[in-house]
Amino acid sequence: MNEFEFVMVPMIMFMIFVAPLWLILHYRSKKQVSQGLSEHEHRQLVDLADKAEKMAERINTLESLLDAEAPQWRNKG
Repeated sequence: MNEFEFVMVPMIMFMIFVAPLWLILHYRSKKQVSQGLSEHEHRQLVDLADKAEKMAERINTLESLLDAEAPQWRNKG
């Protein structure tokens, strides 16, 4: 088997099997992204955003408590 066949056989296999599947899945995902979020995904996103805001508030509260109780806590570690 010469070098040309050594390179061409895997390339042909890729073009026959992998590339079409790759293109189909790629454009299917592009179509789903362009359609936007479903109602369920939108609700999940809003819930996660609310939880993130609550966590940020809790972190700020904890940091202010630590600043009052142990002012050097940020320098430790």
